[in-house]
Amino acid sequence: MTRMTPDEAEAYRRPALDALGGDDPLAVQEAEPELWRRLIEGAGAHMRTRPEPDEWSVLECLGHMTDSELITSARYRWVLSETEPTLLGFDQTAWAARPDRAADDPALLLEVFGVLRRANVALWRRIPISERGRVGLHAERGPESYELLFRLQAGHGRLHRAQAERALAHARRPRPVG
Repeated sequence: MTRMTPDEAEAYRRPALDALGGDDPLAVQEAEPELWRRLIEGAGAHMRTRPEPDEWSVLECLGHMTDSELITSARYRWVLSETEPTLLGFDQTAWAARPDRAADDPALLLEVFGVLRRANVALWRRIPISERGRVGLHAERGPESYELLFRLQAGHGRLHRAQAERALAHARRPRPVG
């Protein structure tokens, strides 16, 4: 993993922060497990349908968000517990391409995602505002505070839920006959 320049790191963060906008990251994160549950329930037989061979299905988007919540859970705790810890990046494409990903149990993913998210929201509520500026050193993006990580995760969830909604809309489109 290579270290990004400050401009590259900002460009990487910008879509997630833009997706969050001025909304409260706590409210966004609290609502997300239920939104994913509804999306998965509504996807039915289309849950595993990829819009294109190199794009993620609804289930793969949820799997990625579950992976992300797991990694982010650890990052939050490192930042809050240690002095400027190194925060490892992860290759989301490699994680998503695991051979068993298509066989993931959506109910289990929803459960794991929901439990991790509830724990992270509870942690956010407990941490004094004065501690939210604590910083970890992301191996690729450089310094990131607990508050920035929390905001990024809220926007990141919106981005991937929108991606999942597009995948579902594509899967439901009528196909030409013949």
